[in-house]
Amino acid sequence: MTDARFEAVNILVRIEKDKSYSAIAISDALKKIHFSDQRETSFAVSLIYGVLEHRLTLDYNISLYLKGSVNRVKSKVMNIIRVGAYQLLYLDKIPVSAAVNESVKISKKMGLSFASGMINAVLRKIAENGLVLPDCEDPVFRMSVEYSVNADIVAVLVRDYDFTVTENILRSFSGRRPIYLRRNVSSCTEDEFIKLLSDEGVLLSKTSLQDCFSVEHTGDITSLLAFKKGYFHVQDMSSQLCCRLLDARADDVVLDCCAAPGGKSFTIAQYLTGNGYIISCDIYEHKAKLISSGAERLNIKNLKAVVQDARQLKESNIKADKVLCDVPCSGFGVMGRKPEIRYKSNSDFCVLPGIQREILYSAASCVKNRGTLIYSTCTLNSLENDAVCNQFLMDFPEFSVSEDTAYRELTDRFLTIFPDENHGDGFFIAKFTKR
Repeated sequence: MTDARFEAVNILVRIEKDKSYSAIAISDALKKIHFSDQRETSFAVSLIYGVLEHRLTLDYNISLYLKGSVNRVKSKVMNIIRVGAYQLLYLDKIPVSAAVNESVKISKKMGLSFASGMINAVLRKIAENGLVLPDCEDPVFRMSVEYSVNADIVAVLVRDYDFTVTENILRSFSGRRPIYLRRNVSSCTEDEFIKLLSDEGVLLSKTSLQDCFSVEHTGDITSLLAFKKGYFHVQDMSSQLCCRLLDARADDVVLDCCAAPGGKSFTIAQYLTGNGYIISCDIYEHKAKLISSGAERLNIKNLKAVVQDARQLKESNIKADKVLCDVPCSGFGVMGRKPEIRYKSNSDFCVLPGIQREILYSAASCVKNRGTLIYSTCTLNSLENDAVCNQFLMDFPEFSVSEDTAYRELTDRFLTIFPDENHGDGFFIAKFTKR
């Protein structure tokens, strides 16, 4: 029988070695592993995501019982201890003996018998003392350990907000984040959509945003009949709000500058009601093909996916009524979905504002007179958000902050969405009009 704990350790080692995205690495690995039943699969996935989400907290607790630094422990050994420690500290139904003894067995199975004594000793100390958090006067270090987020990111959030707001943001990323679907209004009625998903065992709840639903018990979403019939696509609620604020209307030409995997383009298409035209750009050919494939599944006919560097749009001679510029960013708003973002350092995100300005300035060249331009990110870093937009307004005086009523009801300048307030991703939206 396939051992969920053993496979979880192997996948964690692979993610650490390859520095790969967790969702992709886990999906690829599970295709090659044949667990005895769905419970074993779910257990393995919960262990992997649990360790990834709590890695700094786990390492801090492990370090209390090591003679040397955790950095000196081999990756395989460290991940065996992490998996064991996660079970002891965060899973109530796992007996101490099972968490400890199975971890020792894994070390022997992986040819690491030399470390079995240390693994046993460290895990028994953790079981004895429970979760330990730093008792110090440095709030950045405390929050970094408690919420398992790199101190560089915590410091940025504290700089832009205050300690209370920062802690609320970090706390909101604990546990599973909601999954949101966007109903394809051209393929099904709301009643058809709800009935088919309910018949497949999916639990749906309406949100405050029209045609946006939160869902539970989906399993593999791509295996649902409603997915195959093109009844919906997956898109976070904050991202769906961004599309609504773009206010695309019939006969508009819309440019989505950094479109992959295509969710925003697909939602915008619904506002066009089959009219108008969407140009969805991505710098990579395989991602442009991914957009085309998604549009085909959803039966969207007025979308063209093109390979285009968003920094060189001026050379394309595209002119659009509405331009969406959702730029690459540090992703501080989606740490709850992508645990690898938690461990980014200053060197990973300090170069981004320059790239973002380059893309935004390029996109501005495509906006028709009296047209609309939206700049958006899924981060909460003001240097990638407010600072970029303020500089843009100085350098492009023909643009001003939109006076659109729906937008102004939410903000008087730029809109920052906090993940602890709306249960969606952390997000930033700035809407401009070209005079």
